[in-house]
Amino acid sequence: MQTLEVQLGERSYPIFIGESLLTKPDCLLPWIRGKQVLLVSNSTVAPLYAAGILQTLRDAGLAVADVTLPDGEQFKDWQHLNLIFDALLQARFSRKVTLIALGGGVVGDMTGFAAACYQRGVDFIQVPTTLLSQVDSSVGGKTGINHPLGKNMIGAFQQPRVVLADTGVLRTLPARELSAGLAEVIKYGLIRDLDFLCWLESHMEGLMARDPVLLAEAIERSCRNKAEVVAADEFEQNDIRALLNLGHTFGHAIETGMGYGAWLHGEAVGTGMLLAADLSCREGWLTAADVTRVKRLLERAGLPVAAPQGMTPEIFMQHMAVDKKNVDGRLRLVLLKQLGQAIVTDQAGTDNLQATLAAGCAGALT
Repeated sequence: MQTLEVQLGERSYPIFIGESLLTKPDCLLPWIRGKQVLLVSNSTVAPLYAAGILQTLRDAGLAVADVTLPDGEQFKDWQHLNLIFDALLQARFSRKVTLIALGGGVVGDMTGFAAACYQRGVDFIQVPTTLLSQVDSSVGGKTGINHPLGKNMIGAFQQPRVVLADTGVLRTLPARELSAGLAEVIKYGLIRDLDFLCWLESHMEGLMARDPVLLAEAIERSCRNKAEVVAADEFEQNDIRALLNLGHTFGHAIETGMGYGAWLHGEAVGTGMLLAADLSCREGWLTAADVTRVKRLLERAGLPVAAPQGMTPEIFMQHMAVDKKNVDGRLRLVLLKQLGQAIVTDQAGTDNLQATLAAGCAGALT
């Protein structure tokens, strides 16, 4: 087992990465401060892993309840968030309750948001079961739900007590979900870790084959990068943490424009990163060879490299106008000054942006 620390003063917490963590009570129980626990999962993950965790909790003498949400981004809304509050209130759980999020990014985001709101804040623990959630959404304390007009626009910062990334659960992960997670892994190489990007280029086939040693290395290096960024800018106040949103402004527009759940988050981010690379090239920062390099790596990871049919530049611009990074109505994008170095800018040329969107919608990104 590998251990990382997210350094946030009194809100610091460990990330445990390794095989079979879900079967090790010592990884979970020390982080539960009260006697009440609500396990939140979804209809895909709960049948696989919930029973073992519930038994561990009950054997420890804890008062336990559980709730199973439907699986999918389209259910990340107020209506289904209320299912968590219903379970908490029906069990008469107090402010000493601990929520455990067992699932992917949707479960983690919703459980964390519920924890931030219930009795004005209670503990929660992240047990991510997808590659994407293990390398990204479970770390850093961003929680929330979607709105029909914008993704993740309603939420709160709520840091977990601990993150348990059990690499063994990735064996049951659908291939499409594996690729979606690799998009967020690739992101770290593009924004701040060129050595990692080169490592990914050398090992992508092994990662796609789910080599456990390579996956553990990719998760550890991704989490280390994210932990360093979050420690430097927990509440995204000085544009350091915003760099983690490479490809997300474009990607969120795809998710919102196509309807939540049509594309996985990582698929949309993968295409979004290629759009960002293309625009960075048009701005004079990346070379055409750099953009091709990004495209080839995304393709090897099984990710789409063109906007979905039905997306237009107008739909992109409509949804990109509703983005958390925007300030005073100005569109702000994360772009690449070079591979391994990202920036946040509101100075991208309008003509260049329109050309990138047109190329993306036509499947002509190179």
